[in-house]
Amino acid sequence: MAAEVVTAVITDLEVMKASQVGMKALAAAIAVGSTGFAAAWAEMAIGSAAVGATAENKDVFGLVLLLTVIPETIVIFGLVVALLLIF
Repeated sequence: MAAEVVTAVITDLEVMKASQVGMKALAAAIAVGSTGFAAAWAEMAIGSAAVGATAENKDVFGLVLLLTVIPETIVIFGLVVALLLIF
């Protein structure tokens, strides 16, 4: 009887730990996925405007390049959050 109770408790603990690891992985995936999607959406809008601005005036290329890089930092923040969640 006691051996069965100990086995049940150990099994429940293993299931709980596996569930916590799975939830951490899911949260990390959501953090990276949502920031990646948001950055891609922002990059689409900025990129199309940047091409139009560069076509009209070649002198704005440096500024436009800087503006297209800014949304990519959002993904880096999402990656940092994901790494903090996992480790």
